[in-house]
Amino acid sequence: MTHEVEVVRSARRKKTVNAQLVDGKIRVLIPARLSKKEEERIVAELVAKMEAKLSVSAKSDEQLAARAEQLNKRVLDSRATIGSIRWVTNQRRRWGSCSPLTNDIRISHLLQQVPDYVLDAVIVHELTHTFIHSGHSAEFWQWADRVPQAERAKGYLEAYSRFVGGSFDEA
Repeated sequence: MTHEVEVVRSARRKKTVNAQLVDGKIRVLIPARLSKKEEERIVAELVAKMEAKLSVSAKSDEQLAARAEQLNKRVLDSRATIGSIRWVTNQRRRWGSCSPLTNDIRISHLLQQVPDYVLDAVIVHELTHTFIHSGHSAEFWQWADRVPQAERAKGYLEAYSRFVGGSFDEA
């Protein structure tokens, strides 16, 4: 996915830079004082981030929610309570996260390209947090590891974390 890019220099803007989608174009706002070299670097960085965010919709949040509901029923005997579940682009050190107060689940966009059994393992892991809040206890792992190919998924994620260049916490 490649969008047209519009760069807007502003004399009023002193330090901050910003990118936004406007009428199908990525508009990058930068301070007027930036050199051409700084502009090129910043624009490339912001456009890459914006393109990543826009590509997250490749697998929609609705599809993710449907998958989580199915796994909750099939693997967890409908014990999980899901507030919401969605893809995010700002998780660089975790595959997923669960907010214990709202049971909102966030899944890293880096998992959009992994095999289904790996994504399923991460989803079940986060779903398990919605009904077992005691961290990663033995009981937690008894439930989280009920997903098919759980150990294989853990190995895949360990290797994949080296590939994507991160130092990931356990799912």
